[in-house]
Amino acid sequence: MPAGCSSHTAQIIDRDGAVVAVADVLLDVEWSRVLDDVSTARVLVAPDADCCAALSRVRSWRHKLAIYRDTQPVWEGPITAPEWTADGVQVSAVDILGWVDRRTPHNDQTFVDRELAEIAEWLIDDAFQPDDPGHSVQIIGPSRIRGDRAYQADVGQSGDHLRDLAATGIDFTVLGQQILILPEDHYARVGSLTDDDFASELVVAEDGLALATRWVIHGKDGVRGEAGGVHPYYGLIERVAEESSILDDASAEAAARSRLAASSPAPVFLDSQEAVLAPDSSVDVPALVPGWCVDVTTTQTCRDIAQSLKIAMVKVHEDADGERVSLQLTPAGV
Repeated sequence: MPAGCSSHTAQIIDRDGAVVAVADVLLDVEWSRVLDDVSTARVLVAPDADCCAALSRVRSWRHKLAIYRDTQPVWEGPITAPEWTADGVQVSAVDILGWVDRRTPHNDQTFVDRELAEIAEWLIDDAFQPDDPGHSVQIIGPSRIRGDRAYQADVGQSGDHLRDLAATGIDFTVLGQQILILPEDHYARVGSLTDDDFASELVVAEDGLALATRWVIHGKDGVRGEAGGVHPYYGLIERVAEESSILDDASAEAAARSRLAASSPAPVFLDSQEAVLAPDSSVDVPALVPGWCVDVTTTQTCRDIAQSLKIAMVKVHEDADGERVSLQLTPAGV
């Protein structure tokens, strides 16, 4: 179904799998998918008498929100903020990584010369091990970066540890109950976009403040790694970061290379506030998954783009005016 031409429904589902309420009449719905972070969703329901009684029983973290686009499941996660008003019920939720942000490592664990994707998988599975509301992990491909990491029980939030790994060589995103782990150089394509696929004028932006030609990463107890140096075009622009979970120089060097790849040359992207798809765009919206790429060709501005860009965020919003699909697209690297 073209972007801008679909409608949504939603369900409230209990931890035991029972359907608490079916929200067929939605006044407003918004859901997103995000790379390397937790996504959110929100629905505003106009309930009838029976639905109103069911929605009165909705509770944060006990129940989850499931959203369907033309009957196809596109988003789900635990409810964090139900609001009841005279005009309707608004339900806000986070995806299942919201659970990982509310968990801590449950076991002491040390990894030596281990693939980063496997460490990420352990962090997620350990977070859910004592109480699993339903999840699975799929490693789309190895990061091809190995390193040492150590985690202590009850020290730090598991979600923060996962984001630290994402800064050193992996990506992750969520589809329903499935958490996908990808290498940062995952460049599989899910479609292409031209000027005709966008609803309004685009803003092509270069993020000069993100530019760096040399990165230095400091790990634990004197561990250090670096990548880059004086660039023949840009000169020398240096950045330093601390990653206390890194235990060996090789991992620190890999983390520095990962950051350098994302910051040199200066990232060029489509402004996320303006990259709205045209209602008749033939893009397969459910296939737009962060971490995958789309080929973009645009000549609307003085800075032409004809390159593959990585999907960093997808946001879908439907109200009385129809459906609006917007994308945040970032450099895919080389």
